[in-house]
Amino acid sequence: MSDRFPTDVPLSRRHWLQAGGALSLGGLLPSMASAQDAWPSKSIRFVVPFAPGGSSEIVARSTAAELSRTLGQSVFVDNKPGAAGNIAMSEVARATDQHTLILGHIGTLAVNPYIFAKLPYDANKDFKPVSLLAKVPSLYVVHPDVPAKNLKEFIAYAKSKPGKLSYGSAGNGSAGHLAFEYLKMTAEVFMLHVPYRGTGPMVTDLLSGRLDASAIGAAAIIPFIKAGKVRCIATGSAKRLAQLPDVPTVAEQGFPGFEMTQWYGMLAPASITPAQMAKLSAETMKAVKSPDSMQRLTADAAEAVGGTPEQFAQFITAEQNRWQKVIARANIKPD
Repeated sequence: MSDRFPTDVPLSRRHWLQAGGALSLGGLLPSMASAQDAWPSKSIRFVVPFAPGGSSEIVARSTAAELSRTLGQSVFVDNKPGAAGNIAMSEVARATDQHTLILGHIGTLAVNPYIFAKLPYDANKDFKPVSLLAKVPSLYVVHPDVPAKNLKEFIAYAKSKPGKLSYGSAGNGSAGHLAFEYLKMTAEVFMLHVPYRGTGPMVTDLLSGRLDASAIGAAAIIPFIKAGKVRCIATGSAKRLAQLPDVPTVAEQGFPGFEMTQWYGMLAPASITPAQMAKLSAETMKAVKSPDSMQRLTADAAEAVGGTPEQFAQFITAEQNRWQKVIARANIKPD
């Protein structure tokens, strides 16, 4: 049968049929496109490249809980530790389903590119920054046997014993390692670095007096500070913490502009579409600033940030420029 209109149909009617068919098809196409572009269409996996516990999981779970309410799909946290975060970053870099995200961190984005000769991912090309979620200040602490009540006294004490004092970190290239190396460079002191495999065993040795000092994320060490088991001599934050109002910042104690915080942000694989990114970034910024999220983060001594993808990208670049210099000068190598 011919697919042409019968010739005995009046011209005006043929035009009407053709126009009507076009209108019907035209009305159908937008709805089909809308269905195809609907995002998210299933649960979203939010990968955390660290073991459960600590600030990273608190930030991720707080954000995931809020996004689950607003995106209409569940957002669940998947901890995938190993190789300084490289395993998880590599996996998410290759994700193509647009329903996998990852928690970016100072280590995976601003440190690993400069301490590993070869990475299984490109921090700047394989991901699209979504939003800077939170900052967690590093706290500079000493064992109670160290005769220093503040940072100035500690620096003077360390200079009187060059190379005799030790500080611990969760490992080479960890946030704590960077924090203390940054202080050493700024204050021009020399101390021995003792790397551990994780914060837990390092804190154990600090509490026992096997280590003299450390720089640790606020959430992990504040309970021990309040219990008098370690002494906080300075905070790396730009301003004093509400949880430790009597402890001055490093900047207040003779080093203007000094700031040392761990930070966490959301990244999407580079395959995410502009429309998906626009929706995700808008909802993420709202999630970070929601009352429930801010309450959870504040309880963990974290600062909720938020911000646009462009602002997060600029922040990452600035952090890479800063830490590349510190890493080169301190000759930091991976474990």
